[in-house]
Amino acid sequence: MPIRIGLIGKTNTGKTTFFNAATLSSSEISTYPFTTKKAETATAHAITLCVHQEFNVFDNPNNSICKDGWRYIPIELIDLPGLIKDAWKGKGLGNQFLTIAAQSDVLLHVVDVSGSVDATGKVAEVGSGDPISDFADIEEELIMWYHKILEGNRDKVSKLIRSGTDQVNALTDLYRGVGVTKDNIKETLKSTGLEDKEFDNYEIQDTKNFATFLRNISKPTLIVANKIDIEGGEKTFDRLRERYNDTIVVPASADSELSLRRAEQKSLIKYSPGSEQFDIINPQDLNEKQKNALEFIKKSIMGEYMRTGVQFAINVAVFKLLKMNSVYPVANEEKLSDKKGRVLPDLILMKDGATVKDLAREIHTDLPKGLLYAKDLRYNLRLPTTYQLRDRDVISLISASKK
Repeated sequence: MPIRIGLIGKTNTGKTTFFNAATLSSSEISTYPFTTKKAETATAHAITLCVHQEFNVFDNPNNSICKDGWRYIPIELIDLPGLIKDAWKGKGLGNQFLTIAAQSDVLLHVVDVSGSVDATGKVAEVGSGDPISDFADIEEELIMWYHKILEGNRDKVSKLIRSGTDQVNALTDLYRGVGVTKDNIKETLKSTGLEDKEFDNYEIQDTKNFATFLRNISKPTLIVANKIDIEGGEKTFDRLRERYNDTIVVPASADSELSLRRAEQKSLIKYSPGSEQFDIINPQDLNEKQKNALEFIKKSIMGEYMRTGVQFAINVAVFKLLKMNSVYPVANEEKLSDKKGRVLPDLILMKDGATVKDLAREIHTDLPKGLLYAKDLRYNLRLPTTYQLRDRDVISLISASKK
């Protein structure tokens, strides 16, 4: 199952432009509040350097794409309806938003750093909005939703505990539908000082602290400082980094990325997502407006921030926040191929700390049963099934049946 990345934020912050730029979709973009009335899902990609050049082979990708030496790994990007204050109470499209947000593995919180969105999500004069408060408002909605789940089900949790279920399992069961793991619950209880406190003695501040910490670790989030190219955006970007110094903030111009992707589609330029430059193929084919737009992107976006930030934000979410490692399993050790002869066919993203046995389970549920060991084909090392996989590992799994 591919990684799911949710785009969250107030209306009119540029979420749908980001979505279209990353996926080349054509979702409606408008300045009206709640243009996105339901979640839109499409395929984007996380991009990482392929290993085929290192091993001096030509690859035949199966579950991903290799282009100019880079692997494009499919991920699911979800454009969620914009939130407003009190969404956790059901206002606006709150319930629908929060339910789908819970299915995401990681969240990209899109903020309009130009300050051209007011408190209600309507378009306003540039600089009149408060992006810092916008971010805080949406984060509070998520926390309050987590809090509502707990406070609204206290009797249920109490009954489970009284019937013999321990506190960790009872709370894990409660939050299972929003992608919370048992380890998340354990860490939250420990960090909030509640692991030795009886559940029935939790006070309201206890449950709020619990909800806040649980939200943060179960749905890692980075801030996309969108519309960085508009006047005042850079100052707000700096303020966001200073105010939320425990959160990664990525400067972005989704509109610029979308323009580059569309121009590349029309063969006007040569450009790869996330690249720090682009080349104009035939300058004579461009009109004056297109020339000016591309010159602006080259000077004001790439010249100042190196990249548009859209692809970079996705890569950071996958490889930094989720801590995924790229692993290449193969069947034939000499040819680095699968049973069909395809060279380096699959790239599997494995969580940091995942083992050889976890990789076997990811490939097929029955594979771990006969698993003996693995081979690291870069260094010709025999690896135990408990070996923790590293990024760019090329691995052959040895099972009893294979041997």
